[in-house]
Amino acid sequence: MAIVSEPLNSALVVVYQDGSTPAGAPVSRQKSISYVRPDASEEALYEIAQALFGLSLHPVLDVLLKKNFRLKEE
Repeated sequence: MAIVSEPLNSALVVVYQDGSTPAGAPVSRQKSISYVRPDASEEALYEIAQALFGLSLHPVLDVLLKKNFRLKEE
């Protein structure tokens, strides 16, 4: 029995710094962009996240790509 994966939806998540605690530790928040095309390249998605948050005052801490797949029998 062969199992194949079928791409479903994806989300681009950008973690950014939104200030700091009284102790000086960074406070992080995140924004998600849902329904990202499954065939979009990782490089293009990273560049988009950097370009969008380049318009913001908050520095980007991390860029995540979350992909969901359906596993089914062939």
